Amino acid sequence: MADIPSGLLEACVVVGAANDKLREVHQSHQQGKIKELPLLGAEVLQVHAPPFVTKESASSETHGHAPAFSRVQRRRSFIKKKKERAGIANGETAKGSDGGGGTTTEDISVPKDLDLIALPQLCFPGGLQIASEQREDSYHYLVFTDVFGNRTHAVVVQYYRPIQFFQDVGHQNGHLSSSKSSRLYTAYGICVISKYPYYNALRDCLSCLLTQLKPSWTGDFEERVKEFSAKLALVPIPPPGQLHVVFNLRPLQIGLPSREDKDRPAVDLDLHLPFLCFRPRQLLQIITSLLIEQRVVLLSCDWARLTLLAESLMLFIHPLVWQHPFVPILSRQMLDFLMAPTAYLMGCHLHHYEEVAAETDDLILVNIDDGTVSSSWSDGIDLPDVPLAAAECFITRVEGLQVHYDLEVCHLGDSTEVNARRAQRKQWQSKLNTHIQNITLELIVNIFREVHDHLNYEHRVFNSEEFLRSREPADQPFYKKVLETHIFHSFLRDRLTRKMDAFTRMELSTRTEAYRLRSMTESPRRPTMQELARKYTSPESRLSKRLGASLPNLGESGGSLVGPLRQTSFKNIQVDSGMKSPQRPVRFFKLPEFPPPLAYHYVQNYYQEMITLLGKAISGVASGDSSLLARYHYLRGFVNTVAGKRLDALEDFQNLYKTDTDIFPGELVNALVDSLQEGEQALADRRPEIKHLISRVKRDHERERARHVDEGVKRFQLPKKHMQLEDFVRHVQESGIVKDQGTIHRLFEALTVGQQKQVDPEIFRVFYTFWKETEAEAQEVALPASALEHLEANECVFKLSSSVKTSHGVGKIAMTQRRLFLLTEGRPGYMEVTKFRDIEEVKISSAPFLLLRIPSLKIKTTLRKETFEVNLKSEVDLWHLMVKEMWAGRKMADDHKDPQYMQQALTNALLMDAVVGCLQSQKAIFAATKLAHFDRMKLEVPLMVPKSTSETLKHKINPSLGLTSPQAVDVLLYTPGQLGVSSDSEGDGNPKLWCALSDGKVVVFDAASWSMQQNQIQVGTSRVNCMLGVDRQQVWIGSQDSVIYIISTRSMSCNKQLTDHRSEVTGLSLGERSEKYSPKVAYSCSAEGAVIVWDVSTLQVRKQFRVSCDRLQSVQLCNGTLWCCARDCIMEVLKNGMLHRKISLPEQLCGSPTAFSSLLLYHEREQLWTACIDVGELCVWHLREPTKPFQRIQLPDCEGVTCLIKVKNQIWVGGRGWSSGKSRGKIYVVDAQRHTVEKELVAHTDCVQALCSAEDRYVLSGAAREDGKIAIWKVE
Repeated sequence: MADIPSGLLEACVVVGAANDKLREVHQSHQQGKIKELPLLGAEVLQVHAPPFVTKESASSETHGHAPAFSRVQRRRSFIKKKKERAGIANGETAKGSDGGGGTTTEDISVPKDLDLIALPQLCFPGGLQIASEQREDSYHYLVFTDVFGNRTHAVVVQYYRPIQFFQDVGHQNGHLSSSKSSRLYTAYGICVISKYPYYNALRDCLSCLLTQLKPSWTGDFEERVKEFSAKLALVPIPPPGQLHVVFNLRPLQIGLPSREDKDRPAVDLDLHLPFLCFRPRQLLQIITSLLIEQRVVLLSCDWARLTLLAESLMLFIHPLVWQHPFVPILSRQMLDFLMAPTAYLMGCHLHHYEEVAAETDDLILVNIDDGTVSSSWSDGIDLPDVPLAAAECFITRVEGLQVHYDLEVCHLGDSTEVNARRAQRKQWQSKLNTHIQNITLELIVNIFREVHDHLNYEHRVFNSEEFLRSREPADQPFYKKVLETHIFHSFLRDRLTRKMDAFTRMELSTRTEAYRLRSMTESPRRPTMQELARKYTSPESRLSKRLGASLPNLGESGGSLVGPLRQTSFKNIQVDSGMKSPQRPVRFFKLPEFPPPLAYHYVQNYYQEMITLLGKAISGVASGDSSLLARYHYLRGFVNTVAGKRLDALEDFQNLYKTDTDIFPGELVNALVDSLQEGEQALADRRPEIKHLISRVKRDHERERARHVDEGVKRFQLPKKHMQLEDFVRHVQESGIVKDQGTIHRLFEALTVGQQKQVDPEIFRVFYTFWKETEAEAQEVALPASALEHLEANECVFKLSSSVKTSHGVGKIAMTQRRLFLLTEGRPGYMEVTKFRDIEEVKISSAPFLLLRIPSLKIKTTLRKETFEVNLKSEVDLWHLMVKEMWAGRKMADDHKDPQYMQQALTNALLMDAVVGCLQSQKAIFAATKLAHFDRMKLEVPLMVPKSTSETLKHKINPSLGLTSPQAVDVLLYTPGQLGVSSDSEGDGNPKLWCALSDGKVVVFDAASWSMQQNQIQVGTSRVNCMLGVDRQQVWIGSQDSVIYIISTRSMSCNKQLTDHRSEVTGLSLGERSEKYSPKVAYSCSAEGAVIVWDVSTLQVRKQFRVSCDRLQSVQLCNGTLWCCARDCIMEVLKNGMLHRKISLPEQLCGSPTAFSSLLLYHEREQLWTACIDVGELCVWHLREPTKPFQRIQLPDCEGVTCLIKVKNQIWVGGRGWSSGKSRGKIYVVDAQRHTVEKELVAHTDCVQALCSAEDRYVLSGAAREDGKIAIWKVE
């Protein structure tokens, strides 16, 4: 069974010298036998670990209570020796001794992973020093790592106490009456161990303990330490988010800051300390050492600095995780650890510097005190530089940091209350820590931003060669080393699982508009004209400004969506990009005053008081603040768990699951479920919500275990065996050349022309090499300034001919995604041949040369009378095929308003080039014709677009870009934007288009530019049936798996789920508000007829009822009643669930196997419009008397209707029908007043499955899998 997490304290250990050693030193000193006080060995004197209180087992079984913060974990026994009273140092009375002169022992249970043998050395890493005078208390910090990489943290205080021994005679009160000058002091260490890195909080706790111990060294020392430990064991750990926990431990109030999210550790140390010790460039060298997994040794005269600096560095490289030995403090006896052959991060005292440097090679030595970084093998340091642009951005950020607290508060008066001063300082430190974490995270994002461009998610492949080739030459040494590390491999695993962590969120939020537009195209990588201009001229910022929140003018040229807009390196990173992350206000939950912590009933009362306070906090949460509500449920569930109230805990976790799944503690709940007793299990089975939670937790747990079985990352490798079609598709996709399966199938046909249908690995190698060489050559294209002036910023040169003679002089023919042009030789110049859309005819001819005829290509355009002729000689056949394919692709892109056709044609043309270059045989040109997809389509079946369709269609976008095949567009949702809202606030102000694809994928487009804003939000793995924009902060998504997923528009992630439905959710609708301040409600329905009314602010069920029908498909609210559309009927239901009216299928359809597909309520005209699945007509009913339709509207050539929406005075109808002898996706635009079909739009090659309106200015349609596109239509 999994461990139930502990409270703040894991164990408390007291370390010091043995009494017999102290007696020996003391006597020798009194007798003058020693001149120099010795170093003594330390040993464990006390161990205190939970549970501190238990109840009798019989009573425990009766009431179901657990021990205080009991944990199911591996523990072992520690035998603690207890000396007789006559030999106790410090005058302390031995508790629990038998009063005799012998030695007794006590068996104490301690955590199994606690190494009590090494701990004394770490508590006194420099040795235990006897002193002749009182010394200041000294704190340092420890980190322990187990074999699984789990870390435990500790804070140690070393404090000095006088050595005193009882004598047999002559001394008052039994104490030695020696003079002060001869008194000796010995050091003791108190080590507080926790699973959580609360360094500042634990240090403050130890400070409070010392104030209790110091007034009198005699008496109940051990009891006070035990009571202190028991109190810390009662402190719960705050959940991730904005809720912190505070408690009083006199004289201080101590706070536990929460983690920012579940993937980050809590930050309770001063992250600016490294910036006080090192200059930015030295910090970059240290970070580089970690990223390339060097052996790094930190050195300082102050033990405390070692751990604090080491932990800060771990946070600086987040989300990358250090996976090697991590020992920030090595004692004198542990220095041989530095001989380890693996990478590590360790620390030792500065006076070992020369010894360490001389004995061990290949070390990076970091001198914290001097702020220097050096190597043990040379005077200099041989580390690759961090990529230049990322480093410069980091340095600029760091130079703007204000790391001096005194400067921040010099204008303020000093508070007379210590806790107020501490709170003020903590607030400043928290803001600074957040700023520093943003800076270091941005550094990591800037270094690894383009990794995802070279990932193949389907086959879990990273194309490292391609990634390296695309780096700047000066940056390649850095990346070559980083790519081979374990730390980077783990980072890749998270990227391939599409983990939505801090890296991903910042990477998405700092993408430029150009970068997002580039993601809308899928064409081979080539440098754009803008990048070439930067290469040869002064650099200019190419980051496009954020587009306004209004809808775009789609009447303008859509050319900006065509062509790859590759963002190379970070030469123009905006200084403010991604740095303004909105912070939620921090809330504090104050724990009750601690009870006597060693009495069971007091502890139970303490838990109950905490539960009561949390209940009051929950009831006091403002409506709509679901994030804070979730944190309170988490905390109360945790306290209920440790108090033994398991069913109450499960109820809290069920509420948490509905409110915020991001922080749902799956492992804790799974352990809690496993610990249920038989009676509790029976009670849980009677509560449907808890029973459903238990089954879901178990299912998720099994799924998580299965997911971890194979999460490896493969590097792309050329094949070594002959490939059938399936293997060929996989290797091409892994190579990153192309992902589309249809294109790869045609490439397979081209490479296997006239032979057995398998590809030789040598052919594949030559093909791949030719492709990459062509790509590399494009990087070196040197265009004259005149060419750069004529070409658009995002154009790329994809093909360049050899030097040839043309009708306009000698030069080279260059092809971009938009045009052909001539680069004249001699005096370098530019002459445009033609844009592909302007071509009228392309043919092969021959030109006379002496007695020979040279093969030539003739291109006739609509803009020039004369024909352009170029003597391409042996290249003529290939150029003929390529130009014709580009011409056909351009025509289809223009006719269908779909730039993806042009991108596909470009890919086809370049594949032709690679096939011809690879085969080098007579059949090469014939093989290349297999890839002439659009040219063949134009010849075989001219795809004429009807005039009404062409005039109404404005644009098409492909939501399946980056996937291996088109996905069905199941649901579309448009959410309006907010003018004047910037991207730095809670989400940006632009309108958005939400598109649900197959298997629970949701893609989000910025509807101001139609660029893809979010590649993929995963909501389960089942089909999405419906979506609803509830307010500006959340979108509800109903799934086939019976769950309603709630997407936060701020984080663009799913963190809430509603699980009350027991069948697939089929419809969602927003309720009408009777008054301005009345609660907002939403309605949902599921296939079996259940309807649930939700309170939107609390996500609680307000009402639920069931209607009797055959598959309930949707619900809509109209004038206070609910209209339900089922397959066999349409029902009007009152808000109390009573059936008011029922409409059956029209008489003429009753005998047919059809069913209702959708309904539309036309409020203004009091009409109800209905459509059926397999019938090409609409029925219009009166709402007052819906006994039969008063109007039936026939839809020409229609086979069935799937969706209806109202736009202005029109009804837009989506379905399928016949066009040019083929079944197509069609849209019918019906006049709502005259009941006539105004337009018949041939929308898609597959059935129209979804329609939505964008503020009545545009209509968006989505098609089934064969088409998989979204069309944008103008509304007139």
